[in-house]
Formats: sequence, C-alpha cells, structure tokens
Amino acid sequence: MLITDVRVRKVAKEGKMKAVVSITLDDEFVVHDIKVIEGEKGLFIAMPSRKASDGEYRDIAHPINSGTRDKIQQIILEHYENALAEAEEAEA
Repeated sequence: MLITDVRVRKVAKEGKMKAVVSITLDDEFVVHDIKVIEGEKGLFIAMPSRKASDGEYRDIAHPINSGTRDKIQQIILEHYENALAEAEEAEA
C-alpha cells in the first residue's frame, strides 16, 4: 500500500485541531477527514469517525495495525509541517 497523495485542506493556528487531511492510497482509494490534532505529547492523527447511537465516536475507516497507523501518521505529519511552513512563508 502506497500513499500516493496527501492534501492538507485546513491549517488552523488556534485550538487543538490543526488540519483536516485527505489521503489517496495506490491512486485508487481516498480517505477524507483525517484530523491532525495537537495533544499533550505532540501531534497525532484521528481517523474519520461518526457518533454512534450510544454517544460514542467510532472510526469509519482506520488501519488494522499500529505499524500501518504509524506509517500513515508519519506521512501526514510531514505534509502538515510542509503546509505550515508554506503558510508562514506566504505571510512573510
């Protein structure tokens, strides 16, 4: 599985949610609404989720194992940092 495209759609400077990202897998499958969140230990991703009838949020799409999650997170965070740097350069 290759992540063939990453699109950072929104970069916010306030609040815990920093960006909303879409990824394309193998030029064939897209996952929208992956969130970049700033937590106590740094940035992490939250997969797209929906509120269930019991009030809990459940992921709609997610990696099956932690190695795949780490790979996706690393690529998304690299693209987020690049988008953040580009936004800062545009302001200067």
